[in-house]
Amino acid sequence: MSLSTLNSPAQPLDSAPQPMQWLPKPVLNAHGCGGDCTVADDAEARWPRADVLALFNLPFNDLLWQAQQVHRQHWDANEVEHATLLSVKTGGCEEDCGYCPQAARYDTGVKASKLMSPEQVREAVVAAKEAGASRFCMGAAWRAPKDRDIEKVAELIGVIKEEGLEACCTLGMLTEPQAQSLKDAGLDYYNHNLDTAPELYGDIITTRDMQDRLDTLSHVRSASIKVCSGGIVGMGETREGRAGLIAQLANLPTHPESVPINDLVRVPGTPLADTPPLDPLEFVRTIAVARITMPTARVRLSAGRQQMSEAVQAMCFLAGA
Repeated sequence: MSLSTLNSPAQPLDSAPQPMQWLPKPVLNAHGCGGDCTVADDAEARWPRADVLALFNLPFNDLLWQAQQVHRQHWDANEVEHATLLSVKTGGCEEDCGYCPQAARYDTGVKASKLMSPEQVREAVVAAKEAGASRFCMGAAWRAPKDRDIEKVAELIGVIKEEGLEACCTLGMLTEPQAQSLKDAGLDYYNHNLDTAPELYGDIITTRDMQDRLDTLSHVRSASIKVCSGGIVGMGETREGRAGLIAQLANLPTHPESVPINDLVRVPGTPLADTPPLDPLEFVRTIAVARITMPTARVRLSAGRQQMSEAVQAMCFLAGA
């Protein structure tokens, strides 16, 4: 991290943005990158990768200023939603995701476990609610759940709903009937991340392809479940790769209602364990670009948050998380 990261390229003083209270709406062009275009009113505007990269390349302060304007136009800038994630079935996954300690093929010290009982889940949900969470997500280390697994998860969803929290699941790939079964059980959100830019995907995962993920998102959307889909940064990709991830998300037929941005947690034993950490300000840039390109989505500060300083987390919230 350096001062040049914050201040370069410099802008003339007479072109500095005016205080945001003077502005009825964000002064952005159709793609938010400050060119000589009119303001876009369509929250679902298409985003060429070059335009997303142009956002990433803005001076840091200008990028945050624009992201904060978009955030205030669509969200309460002083509100943060608390969510809890519980692994209800840990380890033993047959996939080869290079970042994941739950893959059975990697020696990470994670032991496979059975699906948690409704009683165990209820205890965790009650604790989460008492801690201030309004949303509870259950994760299971499956490539694709079997129908009998869906039946058991449906019972766990019922536990969450009984306690008055929003219910989210991340279980792997789904068929259309499975997605409908989860909807019938009361599921509010389904998480299925795109992970990284399409051209980098095969370097991270080989046991499923990007289209598999897109198909699952389509099944979730068809079942009228809200989509939670984001990605992981800091896996060795370039800024252009991060722009590719955000462009892919922003160009889905409908923007995800929830976009988790994860900073790689480097776990010993995984192929990505020795990946150099991402500059924290670059992570903040990613949050800001996600906010500008998907203004009505809830951008989530997700995995990796605990390894960030409070100052970096505060900048992420300023950027629209």
